[in-house]
Amino acid sequence: MHTPSGAALAPVLPSRYDDAPADALPGLESVAPWGEDAVWLCDALLGPHSADIVRYLGLARATSGRGPVLDLGAGAGRLAVPFARHGFAVEAVDRDPAALARIDAWARRIGPQVAGLLVTTRADLTELRLHRSYRLTLLAGAMVSAVPPRARPALLREIATHLDTGGALALDYTSHLRPGLVAEPRRTWAFQVPRFDGIDEWVVARQVFDLATMSERITYYAARAGKLSTERAVLTTDKWIVDPERLAAELRSAGLHIEGRRRHRIDERTESVLLICRAGETRGTMPAKV
Repeated sequence: MHTPSGAALAPVLPSRYDDAPADALPGLESVAPWGEDAVWLCDALLGPHSADIVRYLGLARATSGRGPVLDLGAGAGRLAVPFARHGFAVEAVDRDPAALARIDAWARRIGPQVAGLLVTTRADLTELRLHRSYRLTLLAGAMVSAVPPRARPALLREIATHLDTGGALALDYTSHLRPGLVAEPRRTWAFQVPRFDGIDEWVVARQVFDLATMSERITYYAARAGKLSTERAVLTTDKWIVDPERLAAELRSAGLHIEGRRRHRIDERTESVLLICRAGETRGTMPAKV
């Protein structure tokens, strides 16, 4: 929801998370903007902190040729549109029709060649039904943590069933050490959004973990100040804490094997994990380490 004009953000001291690398900062992949007046916040948080786009494009070139690529939970189109711009056929799936309309409009603004490579589909990941096969499927931006654990096995089976021979599933998630969650179930950090247009943006994020339900809630307090006005907004996203062992078992049960694993340490209790998975025993050109 939006705070009234002039309302102050909750005060907080910047924490050690200020120095986290750009692609490790929290995102809003599971939150759609509530109207056009909230679009700036999603763009501000997702746009500058999307260093993983280059990584996923590299995976696509190694795996999919020119597609098709399936982007699940496409959100603002931060992956789908750049993929189409690089010549990949892409299907962007999201449950929010406004987000899909924005993706379509973005692609059309770039030009007919990009728009012709991009298809949008409205669907909830908990009820996903696919009708074709893909060379590469993406669950990027920790999107797997937005899927309830009860629905995850069926989603992974559906993905595995619709992977081409030699195709891959790429997914990333944030892995938390359980002792750290017990010791500090509430965390707060602040960071400045990089901008180069004379506008100052700051975001304060508050994260609350619930080990009883294995869930987390992140609330973002954001402010954007220009010469003539200041905009403030509050957005909240709910996610699930991913148990790496349980996820690995679900992948195996779906007929997927983990071919590559990349870990990036965020702090002493948390790391970002990227998994590259293949169906069955098929081996492609993807290196074991990514």
